[in-house]
Amino acid sequence: MKIAIQGIKGCFHQIAANKHFNKEMDVLCCSSFPELVTEVAKGSNCDMGIMAIENSIAGSILQNYKLLQQSGLKVVGEVYLPITQNLIAFPGTSIDEIEEIHSHPMAIYQCGDFLSALKNIKVIETDDTAASVKRIKKNNWKTKAAISSDLSASIYGMEILAPSIETNKENYTRFLILSKNEVDKVKNSNKASVYFSVHNRKGSLAKVLELIAKNNINLTKLQSFPIVGKSWQYYFHSDLEYDAYSNFNNLMLQLSNHTTELKILGNYKKGIK
Repeated sequence: MKIAIQGIKGCFHQIAANKHFNKEMDVLCCSSFPELVTEVAKGSNCDMGIMAIENSIAGSILQNYKLLQQSGLKVVGEVYLPITQNLIAFPGTSIDEIEEIHSHPMAIYQCGDFLSALKNIKVIETDDTAASVKRIKKNNWKTKAAISSDLSASIYGMEILAPSIETNKENYTRFLILSKNEVDKVKNSNKASVYFSVHNRKGSLAKVLELIAKNNINLTKLQSFPIVGKSWQYYFHSDLEYDAYSNFNNLMLQLSNHTTELKILGNYKKGIK
């Protein structure tokens, strides 16, 4: 099985893929999220894809919700991954020898307290956490370090100088498992991703929310996006958790009378934190 990921080997996307599939697999490394979606949609180079969709600290990755809505891909699973950041450098290097720290802006933000306590070290923003580790190793930069995953340190033969340096230990990223083909029935499915739009009139959205509650369904996500070409009109991405699929099915039947567009992106088993 080959899974498309955003980033290079050693990135958090690969760790999330390992956690979800829990089997022998290879990864197709994509340089961007649009490339990832394109590869999954083609289906010739990979079987599925995994894409970060939101973080418990930084919030929603809005561009990825839009990519998902436009792609025609199906959501067949999700993964909640605790994000543990580490300071990584050449083996035998001490923190006192480090002059620069490289990493993705989000990783730098997540490690703010640790970095603020360091003196006379320049922090450099880069495009990727694992790529920062690889670049330091390739260029033999002995006085530079990176913030990245423990997997990247292992893959590129580097050493963790300081483990778990993230400020907030309850830092999770949610990833979606994407497939070109719809899965007829996911065993023990209890969650769905749906997008919809409503009439631009008083009470339309409130009615949808009322029906969700009446069908004993938990709305865990509601994200609005402007409809291009229709000023001040919106569509909504929603994540819905249910105990019985029949409740979800009943809701979809009822919403068809209260929405102008309604699409199920996928039913799947909710991830475990």
